[in-house]
Amino acid sequence: MMATATTVVVKYGIIGVGMMGREHLINLHHLRNQDVAVFSGHKELLDSGLCDVLVVSTPNMTHYNILMDIINHSKPHHVLVEKPLCTTVSHCKEVVRAARKRPDILVQVGLEYRYMPPVAKLIEIVNGGSLGHVRMVSIREHRFPFLVKVNNWNRFNINSGGTLVEKCCHFFDLMRLFVGANPVRVMASGAIDVNHKDEIYDGKVPDIIDNAYVIVEFDNGSRGMLDLCMFAEGSKNEQEISVVGDIGKGEAFVPESIVRFGTREAGRDGVQSLKAEDPRIKYDGLHHGSSYLEHLNFLAAIRGKGEKVPAVDLQDGLISVAIGVAAQVSIENGRFVTIEEVMDSIQAYATLAVT
Repeated sequence: MMATATTVVVKYGIIGVGMMGREHLINLHHLRNQDVAVFSGHKELLDSGLCDVLVVSTPNMTHYNILMDIINHSKPHHVLVEKPLCTTVSHCKEVVRAARKRPDILVQVGLEYRYMPPVAKLIEIVNGGSLGHVRMVSIREHRFPFLVKVNNWNRFNINSGGTLVEKCCHFFDLMRLFVGANPVRVMASGAIDVNHKDEIYDGKVPDIIDNAYVIVEFDNGSRGMLDLCMFAEGSKNEQEISVVGDIGKGEAFVPESIVRFGTREAGRDGVQSLKAEDPRIKYDGLHHGSSYLEHLNFLAAIRGKGEKVPAVDLQDGLISVAIGVAAQVSIENGRFVTIEEVMDSIQAYATLAVT
């Protein structure tokens, strides 16, 4: 529960209390501490009528059915769903359509990388126009392998949606945010080269890729590139983001939380550097305070009663999954894949895309 002396209590329920569910629980504790009730399943929680907001942090392949149960329930519940929205584009689209019939609920997708202080600062710089028209976005994530999850569900594409959906929807969302445009075509190359090759579960070897390069072309002519490596523990920063416009360039580094930016005119000597911090953060958690800020934003939207909308909505979640799916298909088929292809039709995409 969360409230202040002048606001109504907002009651939260968490569906799925694995690693990310516990992360959300601790963040909510830092917002306000109240008693916790436990239920054996999400339908029991829905029927209890106790909650105003539900956080869905179950394994990816369960999101669709749980979201549809929430959206179709007689009692309205606002929803914060962990990324990815769903594991397939078709399921994402069904969720979007169902939610449109429920104007009494808000749904926010957990693409919380937007809130990481260095990323948020870089977004602010880009939106301020000092870099000019953004032409190129490059995102490098060099990190450790996937963690062990309950029953090892994240070792297989059928459960996770594939690495480029499960992990990289964050970065495709950021690319789209930085360039201010929608994707049109994707080309990717990737493989499973190092991780999980000696693992076997129920007689099956994991099929999730552990490295990839992905190029995304946008409808305003801008391009994005992802460099992913999940056997690169020997890295100072896990994420390095570069945004280049026709006037200047900005960079963000995580976890150093450093942001650098400069202009072509000022050159190397004119590059500025700062430490990005957000005093609102009371708990850093697993994602450098971004989950805490995500909850603050969503709570503000809920209390806004229609005056505010979630910063990361269902369309954002849909398109981030569509880019990831296109990248997975590109790797499998060795060719460019259009967003129109994975979205079934350009008309459907135009209807669902953010304008």
